[in-house]
Amino acid sequence: MTKAIDSRVAGEAGHWGAEIRSDLHVRIEPRERGGIDIDLESRVKPYYGDAIRRQAEEVLDALGVRHAQVTIHDEGALPLVISARIEAAARRAGLGEGTRVLPDRIPLPEPSPRDRMRRSRLYVPGSEPKYFINAGLHGADAIILDLEDSVHPSEKDAARLVVRNALRAVDFLPCERMVRINQLPLGLEDLEEIVPESPDLILIPKVETPGQVIDASRKIAEIQANYGLTRPIWLMPIIESALGIEKAYEIVTSSRDIVALTIGLEDYTADLGVVKTPTGAESLFARQRVVNAAHAAGVQAIDSVFGDVGDMDGLRAWGGNSRAMGFEGMGCVHPLQIAVIHQAFAPTPAEIEKAQKIVAAYHDAQQKGLGVVSLGSKMIDAPVVQRALKLMARAQAMGLVA
Repeated sequence: MTKAIDSRVAGEAGHWGAEIRSDLHVRIEPRERGGIDIDLESRVKPYYGDAIRRQAEEVLDALGVRHAQVTIHDEGALPLVISARIEAAARRAGLGEGTRVLPDRIPLPEPSPRDRMRRSRLYVPGSEPKYFINAGLHGADAIILDLEDSVHPSEKDAARLVVRNALRAVDFLPCERMVRINQLPLGLEDLEEIVPESPDLILIPKVETPGQVIDASRKIAEIQANYGLTRPIWLMPIIESALGIEKAYEIVTSSRDIVALTIGLEDYTADLGVVKTPTGAESLFARQRVVNAAHAAGVQAIDSVFGDVGDMDGLRAWGGNSRAMGFEGMGCVHPLQIAVIHQAFAPTPAEIEKAQKIVAAYHDAQQKGLGVVSLGSKMIDAPVVQRALKLMARAQAMGLVA
């Protein structure tokens, strides 16, 4: 009788080396017999070696891996990362199909209001867990766990498991918990892992047609129904091409779950074949189109990132112009940009003082039963009153006024 040959290959996931922290590399080589043999290297082995080994055994058991040679190089990974890396390596070895090994879930924050403030959104690479743990401490309005541009194509499958576990086990403090999925159709695979962990918002990149948003929205609803979830998951399409700009209003009105529309200028300018400049003259039309489409649909307009981390004056000028155009926030690629962005999108003391006078005059007219609002010798039109009320509400939300 001919002996069967195991055709499965070894699977690897994660990273290790002198420059790596909060991660680990694992290699799983399936075998026919002999049980689980774990070879562990770690700088903290004397302190946490037994715990790492025990967790590895538990994850492998949950994945149904009974016989394998396992090599682990640990660089200070937290349990959520250890679990994700082992699961990714097992899947790459053809093991554990259909099985998810999840860390304990911390309490979910309150659902995110659809109109919450989104001045700053800090991008965090989904394949770099070292950035996750303290991401909420930087004070951004939102954290974007990115599965798209910041993740190498060969790491997409492993990154979505790390992001999935982070949504379960990391406290991002008051930050809105966003995930940028990959361009569809790959992004639909991301949703399978991400949606059950109830992120607050999904960013859909490179949207050019309403159908892409509809496909993502349907997939999210299907997964939520399968898991019995009713918590809202908002959507933010990212327009990154000339065709997307032409269809901006169709896109932003394609789902009731859309709360904001944003633009990606690196891809947009590449599509035009022009250079992206610090002044943004080459993208002015596109940004105005996004602002107009978003406001026409009654959602927030969010600007692109400012990529030069070292140019804070340029960022400040960009943010001020962005606010003046009607954007309510922008993305950021470094924590140092957050405070500058918040300042750029904040009403000035002079604006607040003027708005306070208009609002006071408005309330005085209301109490007197007058249909006309006057400030000194000037009559104040209704749109001016509404703009002042909105500015004061924003100033209060930012803690600039009581």
